[in-house]
Amino acid sequence: MKRRINFLVVLFFLFSSSVFSQNGIETLTLKESFNYGKSVAVFGGSVSVIPASDSAKILWEKYLGMTITNYGVPGAGFSSLQGKSLQQQVDEAGVFDIYILWASTNDYTNHRRVGSYTDYTEFDSYDQEKLTTQAGGINYCIKKIYEINPNAVIYFFTSSKAFNEKGAYDPFYAQGMVQYVEMQKKICELHGIPVLDQFILGGYNIYNKDLYYRDPIHMNALGYKKIGELQVSFLAFP
Repeated sequence: MKRRINFLVVLFFLFSSSVFSQNGIETLTLKESFNYGKSVAVFGGSVSVIPASDSAKILWEKYLGMTITNYGVPGAGFSSLQGKSLQQQVDEAGVFDIYILWASTNDYTNHRRVGSYTDYTEFDSYDQEKLTTQAGGINYCIKKIYEINPNAVIYFFTSSKAFNEKGAYDPFYAQGMVQYVEMQKKICELHGIPVLDQFILGGYNIYNKDLYYRDPIHMNALGYKKIGELQVSFLAFP
């Protein structure tokens, strides 16, 4: 996992200094990406759907030729208890080439249980009582997507940092959002799903948050452009 993160960082800086620079070569081998020109469905909370987030998705369209359908709903989380959950969003989806589960902060901020990576899996005989946990919700979404489209390609974007409290951005605060992010990654490992760790790799901190965030949880257009460049690097060569 550490080796993959290091490789992703190298890719990010490569694209940041070439593809995304004003004088860069915009046609750099991105058209050779397996994901170029694919249809994409996005599921998430407000961080995936507010108008400022278009700054990121515009980059997906520009550099990867993707067509995007966004099912995200403000206030949503993976837990069935959290708003119009990602479970409900996935239930409404049709067939796409790529499905992106873009984790919000809502499960953490609303104190939904993290759960276990075995929640709503073959390990507990798909116990529906576990759908109230973040883990159960993630496993539900993955299972449902493959039922909709057995050939689906699924990618996972972890929750990004928030700055409403220490636990929302400190990766060493065990009771904080990091436990939700670690569970997100653990489940992706179980199912072999590529994951973009936005919590660590996003590059946001208390010193630059006023530049990139419009409020303690949501990024502004510049913040989404920053994360969008990272997302393009990931989606081009996951």
